[in-house]
Amino acid sequence: MFVKIEIATPSQLPAILSLIKESGLPTSGLGEHLSTVLLAAYDGRRVVACAALEVYGEHALLRSVAVTADSRGRGLGDRITRAALELACRLRVNDVYLLTETAQGFFARHGFVLTERGQVPTAVAQSTEFTGVCCASAVAMVKHLRRLEEERSPCGSDAGRAGLPVLSLRDLTPAHHNPGCYAAGRRGKLAAGTCGR
Repeated sequence: MFVKIEIATPSQLPAILSLIKESGLPTSGLGEHLSTVLLAAYDGRRVVACAALEVYGEHALLRSVAVTADSRGRGLGDRITRAALELACRLRVNDVYLLTETAQGFFARHGFVLTERGQVPTAVAQSTEFTGVCCASAVAMVKHLRRLEEERSPCGSDAGRAGLPVLSLRDLTPAHHNPGCYAAGRRGKLAAGTCGR
């Protein structure tokens, strides 16, 4: 099955929201962050996986990571999570936060660790996800992108993110540092790869 990963467009939002609802995840606030940046994976024209990255300055919120029931077990959750982390890295995000009730182990494999909600930056803590959508039993997790000294970063660079071009949310350009990584193009396309793993 060939699956490409790209930045979603407004016309794709209904299919993405449908997948998120089917996965039992909250959808409130997602439409407001479509441009900052919702990732979608497709098998032909069908949405088979998604992940939303809400950027708040040097911090980001990863949410709505979902895969269709008939596409699970193929590594799509891992691929789209790596794509979101690669994009956060390219946008010079320092820390990526999330809330989860059932996927703590999955995100731990991607370098996330438990954190107290009181340690979450104000901008992220005031997001729709933190203020009213996710129930009180969800745990908060964080991945510190700027503290990856001993392991390879999501950008596939042994030296972390040093030397990578700074990107803005409105000027996503192809990555030249590692063609095997996910890289946002000028038309919103993301090239799929191994991301150094």
